[in-house]
Amino acid sequence: MRVRQILFGTDFSPASEAARRVAVDMAREAGATLHVVHVVPSVTDPSLPAEQLTELAKAVDEGLRVTTALLDGSAGGEIVRYAQEQQIDLIVVGTHGRTGFSRALLGSVAESVVRLAPCLVLSVPAALFEKAAVPAAVEAVPSTSRPCLVCGRPSAELVCETCRTRIRAEALHEKQAAERPGHRGLPV
Repeated sequence: MRVRQILFGTDFSPASEAARRVAVDMAREAGATLHVVHVVPSVTDPSLPAEQLTELAKAVDEGLRVTTALLDGSAGGEIVRYAQEQQIDLIVVGTHGRTGFSRALLGSVAESVVRLAPCLVLSVPAALFEKAAVPAAVEAVPSTSRPCLVCGRPSAELVCETCRTRIRAEALHEKQAAERPGHRGLPV
C-alpha cells in the first residue's frame, strides 16, 4: 500500500498536537502530501481558526508538502467529504478520550470519521504525547485558569468559549436538519 495523501484533522487541542506529530512523521517517511484540515461550525467566525491554521501549517512545514483547508460544517462529515474529494489515503485524528456526559453531549469526531471514512484512519490518543508542547497557534490563556471539561485546554470557565460555541453551533445544525421538510426526526 502506498500512502501519498495524508489528512491531519485538527481542533488545535493537545489531543490534536499528538496526532500532528504522528501525521508529520508519517508524511515525512512516506514522502506524502500532508493536508492540515480544521472544521469550523457553521455559525462561528472563522477568522481566529484561519490564523491558527496558518500558524500551524508554518510550524508543520519542515520540508513537507503541506496543504491547508478551513472547512465549514459538522467536523466528522466535513473531514470525510474532504477525504473523498482529495482521494486521501490516510486520515490521522487525535482522540480526547471523552467518556460519560461530555461524550454524550458532543459525540466523537474521531468515532464518526472511523465509521464513515473512505480510507484508513489512525486515531491517536492525547496521552501518547501528554507533555507535547502546544503550538504557538493556540492562544495563550492565563495560568490561573483550569482545564475545559470538553477539550482540556486552559479556560477561565468550566467549558471554554471555543467549545461552547461549537456545542451551540452543532445543536443548531442538528435542529435545523431535523426541521427540514420531509425529515422524520433525528436519526436513531
